[in-house]
Amino acid sequence: MILNRQKRIPIHQPKLERFLATVRKELKLGRREVTVCFVDDREIARLNRRFRGKPKPTDVLSFPANGDGHGEFPVERNNYLGDIAISPEVAKRNARRFGRTLEDELRVLILHGVLHLVGYDHETDQGEMDLLEKLLRRRMDIG
Repeated sequence: MILNRQKRIPIHQPKLERFLATVRKELKLGRREVTVCFVDDREIARLNRRFRGKPKPTDVLSFPANGDGHGEFPVERNNYLGDIAISPEVAKRNARRFGRTLEDELRVLILHGVLHLVGYDHETDQGEMDLLEKLLRRRMDIG
């Protein structure tokens, strides 16, 4: 599910819903659900400060339903993996910097967030998440 709780940057929600479905299929998530919420810079900065101790906006944050994001899928009855918060404002700035379209940048962030929800962590692993993300980006034709 995708929610748009910001108004500054236009989001093409149906395309991103289809992309999220593709990510779920590629990662063989079955009925496991994810919510992606687009928020403004102020809200993502608040979340980043509260949960990571970093008082500034960031592009994407993942909140696993099992509370840790490590190892196995959550064992919730409703198969809920967790939430992803994305700032389209930061994404737009990053898209310019990386030479991508905003749509591609948002797709990169959705994929990145879902990988965190299923247990990958590029800050602590030995490059596994980065390798998988690059492979999936090529397979899904993301810039």
